[in-house]
Amino acid sequence: MSEKYTLDLTFHRDALLGLLRAVIAHEGQLTHDDFTRLTRAHPRPDGSGLYSRPQLVEAYRAFAGQDGLPPLDEAVLVKLRRKPMRTMSGVTPVTVLTKPFPCPGECIFCPNDIRMPKSYLADEPGAQRAEQNSFDPYLQTYTRLLTYQSMAHPTDKIEVIILGGTWSFYPETYQIWFVKRIFDALHDFGRGIDRRAEVWQHIKAQSQFHPDAPKPNVTVQGLTLERTYNQVVQQIYAEELRRSRELAREVARGDVPRSPVDEYATWEELEAAHRENETAACRVVGLVIETRPDHISAEEVLRVRRLGCTKVQIGFQSLNEVVLRKNRRGHTVQKTAEAVALLRRAGFKIHAHWMPNLYGSDPEQDVQDYLKLFNDPRFCPDELKVYPCSLIESAELMQYYEKGLWRPYTHDELLEVLVRAFTHTPEYCRLTRVIRDIPSTDIVVGNQLTNFRQIVDDTMRKRGLRSGDIRAREIRHDRVGIEELKQDIVWYSTSTSEEAFIQYITEDRRIAAFLRLSLPHEPHSPITPELAGCAIIREVHVYGQSLGIGEVREGKAQHAGLGKQLIERAADLAQSRGYARLAVISAIGTREYYRKRGFYEDGLYQVRPLGNSDMLISTAAKDVNA
Repeated sequence: MSEKYTLDLTFHRDALLGLLRAVIAHEGQLTHDDFTRLTRAHPRPDGSGLYSRPQLVEAYRAFAGQDGLPPLDEAVLVKLRRKPMRTMSGVTPVTVLTKPFPCPGECIFCPNDIRMPKSYLADEPGAQRAEQNSFDPYLQTYTRLLTYQSMAHPTDKIEVIILGGTWSFYPETYQIWFVKRIFDALHDFGRGIDRRAEVWQHIKAQSQFHPDAPKPNVTVQGLTLERTYNQVVQQIYAEELRRSRELAREVARGDVPRSPVDEYATWEELEAAHRENETAACRVVGLVIETRPDHISAEEVLRVRRLGCTKVQIGFQSLNEVVLRKNRRGHTVQKTAEAVALLRRAGFKIHAHWMPNLYGSDPEQDVQDYLKLFNDPRFCPDELKVYPCSLIESAELMQYYEKGLWRPYTHDELLEVLVRAFTHTPEYCRLTRVIRDIPSTDIVVGNQLTNFRQIVDDTMRKRGLRSGDIRAREIRHDRVGIEELKQDIVWYSTSTSEEAFIQYITEDRRIAAFLRLSLPHEPHSPITPELAGCAIIREVHVYGQSLGIGEVREGKAQHAGLGKQLIERAADLAQSRGYARLAVISAIGTREYYRKRGFYEDGLYQVRPLGNSDMLISTAAKDVNA
């Protein structure tokens, strides 16, 4: 528990007990106004103000079952929970950033904040948390879990989201170490072990990323761009980069012992951490990295899968060749299509980034570009972040703005683009974010409204329109009976497969659960031998407030058997289409779940036989060997 939340519970006991009883007696979810009213009625006895929710959570955990309070009950914690939307989608997201590092891209719209990994800004909330924790994966993960715990959110089902620069461009040893240290933090937190002091001790002695270390007094100005981001980063972090490379060589030779912050780990060590996580208290139910289309190859796809990755965020930005070239994106539309095909063949969830208002585009071109995302079978992303281009002072785009070659869309122009985009978003796609969380102080010109999604939703409602995307349809905190749900399938074709989006929905098409089933066009020519003859489950997701592993609550979609029913429907569909086996790109922490449903380990996946599988698998193996 953070020091700013911790209280002398003995001194505050009576006041806290009174406040807790009032909270428990309150019917329904506790709104901000409700909580303020109750805390004012039960102020701190020392006259120092009002209690916070994290302090009340701490007190309830300490006093549960005493003085008339009920035993520790998740329903009470849910009532006390701050920002319940954070885990409303069924999992608890933990975002960590990699360190500043050279980037292979030269995009003119990209910020050049040398304090951050490429494309991120030091004022963004997630970036601030990363900098405060010296970009260390263990510290970032552990402190984020503590925050969730203090806000009464569950911490047993974690989606790890690794952001920063181009993941595929970082050294492999750094990647393995980074992921392993995330797992180390999860395991320590689940066991009640806190090694942060040890980590900080080594960081202070070894890293220039320590918060007390001198900050680089260097900036990149977009108007002049005398030096690039890469040139500056390589200069000011030269010793950090050199030491990291040298250490990797020394440790690999066994010449030196390792400290917790030494950026080196082996595949064997990571795989041991994976095995531990299968039954850990804090399990990874999804692991996400972000990269560029031109850094995706068959080898890269299988390597990130070996890391435990299940989803890839990939920067499409545009599907217009002229726009890509004008913005010096560094890859073609065809390269994006090839990257998506490789990822889909390996079963990954595909989370695309798309940017309207890029240099060389206009509102009508953007609308047509958006339609192509889903009308062209080479793309069809599962999730999408829509990031309208904003002008940042460190970006080269400043030069184009000053010359009158680029301008930001007006409020109405951007609104019309997004309304038309939302209207044409298919039900199988989730619009995870609209407008990047960039502080308005960093934006020279362009949209500064962070609630633009709400503005779009309100405009659509007034026009009698509705977005069909997943996020707009989630049941969230609503109570729903199984008898209210029906199974529905959205079919669509891609360049490599026939896709079935199997969903449980209400009469008005709100979504409680879904499964993404990929039926490859060429199942006997897989990207890796263990997928021979396989249909692939790419995702199973049950919506509603995240519940603990094994926990059941009446009226909630989670743990109501929807996932199991979706898997059985997928197995029936795959068998009816003649597939030998059903594979799943399972996260490390979901392996036990799938084992209980007939799946077993085979290489980088878990698989389950279907029908006359012996004959089909034999045929598939011959095709692969050929």
